[in-house]
Amino acid sequence: MPNFALKKKDILTKMNKKVYILLVNLLFCCTFAVAQAVQKSELQQRAEAADKEGTVATARYMYIRAFEDYVGKGQMKQAVDCGLKATGLYYKKDSYWKEAFDLLRRIDDNINASQQVSTSDKAALHYEVTKERLQMYMKMRKSTSALDQLSIMESQVSTSGDENLKNDLLYNKAIYYYTFGLNAQGDAVFKEMAGKLTASKEYDKVDQAYQTLIANGRRSNSANLVAQSYKSYVAWKDSVNAIKSADEIAALKKRISENEASISEKDSSLTSRMAIIIGLCVLAAALAAALAVGAIVLMRFILLTRKQKNTIKMANENNALKAKFISNISAQLDPTLQKLDDRLPEVKALQDFSSHIQMLSRLENEDTSAIELEDTLLPPFCEGLMDQIRNKVKNEVTLTVNAPKMSAKINKEYVSHILIHLLENAAEYTPEGGTIWLDYKKRGAHVHQFLVSNTGEGMPEEKQEDVFKPFVEIRDLTTGDGLGLPICRQMALNMNGELSVDPNFTKGTRFVLDLHA
Repeated sequence: MPNFALKKKDILTKMNKKVYILLVNLLFCCTFAVAQAVQKSELQQRAEAADKEGTVATARYMYIRAFEDYVGKGQMKQAVDCGLKATGLYYKKDSYWKEAFDLLRRIDDNINASQQVSTSDKAALHYEVTKERLQMYMKMRKSTSALDQLSIMESQVSTSGDENLKNDLLYNKAIYYYTFGLNAQGDAVFKEMAGKLTASKEYDKVDQAYQTLIANGRRSNSANLVAQSYKSYVAWKDSVNAIKSADEIAALKKRISENEASISEKDSSLTSRMAIIIGLCVLAAALAAALAVGAIVLMRFILLTRKQKNTIKMANENNALKAKFISNISAQLDPTLQKLDDRLPEVKALQDFSSHIQMLSRLENEDTSAIELEDTLLPPFCEGLMDQIRNKVKNEVTLTVNAPKMSAKINKEYVSHILIHLLENAAEYTPEGGTIWLDYKKRGAHVHQFLVSNTGEGMPEEKQEDVFKPFVEIRDLTTGDGLGLPICRQMALNMNGELSVDPNFTKGTRFVLDLHA
């Protein structure tokens, strides 16, 4: 009998160990799965970094790649988020409406095709896509199409059953009504949303919604929307302050009542009662002092913000005056410099420096709408540019042009200036036996890309932005004034493009010129 009990105990111990090990493994797997779900992919991180730097074309391209990657992994929420960010970069930055609508259709198709997402979650994802369309139609001032999107969003909210989406729908309805001047309907809808959140004491969310509404009005230059929003905001703020004060008074009364009851139960002596009353008075005084300090801090913050705005405005005006002043000085020096012997390196450097300053100033103040584009056959255009540096390269340097047999609409003057400057730099820094490439790639219906690459020592990452900034360091003008690349980038910006260094090119240095026709 004792042996049987001992064996039974050993069996139970072994079973407990197996169950314990199984639970630990399950916990580890769940933790790992959650960590994988919330971790951003490398593509998304690269897209966000490019977006933060203001490199629109690169950020948009990386967001689309991140979207496709997430779809392949079945992570639809992250996929939709990246897809919507790419959509925003299409129409908010470059007004590529067709490409934006096409991408939204792709997102909807992938949501429908997903097998891992439930019906309610699909409805919630479709809601975010439809909301982006609503914002696009409102920006395009198409009220009928925007109203159709609101109707679709109502159906999607009903299917999802998400209470947060219901509040968001009310908010977007209010935005729609205010945008198209339907202030009475907008006030009614916004009042309903604010009432629901206020009733649940979610004051911060309501305050944030009003601030967002006012900011949207300012961004869209809608004085009517700003005025209506601010009027409603002030009325709501007054009512909430009254509610908060009443709640605080009620809470304080409740505390006083509870303290008095406690005093009555434990000690009915006058000394104890006075001590509690004094404590409450001190607490009230502390609260009053805290409110006073808070008011002082708030006033200082408001004054500081106004001062900072004025400082920024003055700085911008001063920069404009300085640029004009420098340009004028340069122009006035030209007649004198032309009389000097330009065979002297120092004189030639001063003349080039003066010319570059005037060119940079002219580009910064140029009317970009006047820049003309013309159809250009790419192979002879690129070969002609490469021919101009053949006598400037070192021994046994290979020059390669990769341009398809097609035409592109570009401004030949600016593009030629930029590419020649980049190719001359490549010729200077490419060692013997190296290679220089000039490539053209079609990146989209309206996106042209030129790439100038060379082998050799790459550019340090910390200098890849500084090379485009003028006057960063004091230089010996006989060795160059450092204005070549800033001028090239300004030309690219004037053509609705971007000039940057490819940080992922490891064989040497690669410059990327993106142009949006």
